[in-house]
Amino acid sequence: MMEIITAEQLMEYLGDYILDAKPKEISEIQRLNYEQNMSDAMAILHKLQTGLDVNVKFTGVRVFEYTPECIVFDLLDIPLYHGWLVDPQVADIVKAVGNCSYNQLVEKIISCKQSENSELVSEGFVAEQFLNNTATQLTYHGLCELTSAVQEGELCVFFRNNHFSTMTKYKGQLYLLVTDQGFLTEEKVVWESLHNVDGDGNFCDSEFHLRPPSDPETVYRGQQDQIDQDYLMALSLQQEQQNQEINWEQIPEGISDLELAKKLQEEEDRRASQYYQEQEQAAAQVQQVQGAASPASTRQSGSNERKRKEPREKEREKEKNSCVLL
Repeated sequence: MMEIITAEQLMEYLGDYILDAKPKEISEIQRLNYEQNMSDAMAILHKLQTGLDVNVKFTGVRVFEYTPECIVFDLLDIPLYHGWLVDPQVADIVKAVGNCSYNQLVEKIISCKQSENSELVSEGFVAEQFLNNTATQLTYHGLCELTSAVQEGELCVFFRNNHFSTMTKYKGQLYLLVTDQGFLTEEKVVWESLHNVDGDGNFCDSEFHLRPPSDPETVYRGQQDQIDQDYLMALSLQQEQQNQEINWEQIPEGISDLELAKKLQEEEDRRASQYYQEQEQAAAQVQQVQGAASPASTRQSGSNERKRKEPREKEREKEKNSCVLL
């Protein structure tokens, strides 16, 4: 019965669900393991508001490096997929990538470039070319594997281009939930088909009937705004990751686990506060730009009528003193 839900409310609901979903009849070892996983999940639950760090492996659509972030999906029983796979028929790429995760592959490429072994240098070049050629983080082999792995009617999460999307399968076709700001006024546009690696999908309504956007220009502007916001978010996450590199040398020896946990929590709270302040400042700047743009456009349209009546000299004088906001 609510049209709008805040991020704080959503976090509370997820936390309550994790607590309520605790298995009843399990062994002592299983109970301890579940409680540890639940504790790890609660510790990173707040990151859902800004973004989780997952590390894909190129061998399967459900293969990720196991991190505390992945525990959230396990506890909530939500399948997590990606489509960034190596085609097993391309032997040289299979050899170069191996069983590496994305982070491991980047380190391997750097190491191979510095090697004096020509074979390793060549292997590093092949791996680097694979990352460059699949910069969209989706391959056709991965798309085929996704179509086979996702069950009909299944609701899951799809990871691509450092974004998480809600994905489902309807009549054998994959669809992603549309969330770009440009579609806020497009009530009939709900899903976008995922049938190629170029992101050129078809828009559908809630019943999966084709529904092209009514105003492509509005949608385009909204998508550009979303891209700008995603860029700012990426910068924020990058800064957060850099801040997480703790200088362990400054931590006094003999500090207790409790004191260390308090220090880490204080640092996390400080970063969260800084992030929200930056978001509020960015929102305020956007409002200022929008507020300045409205009267400018009104004045500009009004001046078009006067230009027909005023002499050429006055037109030139007006043009000198006018500006156009793009």
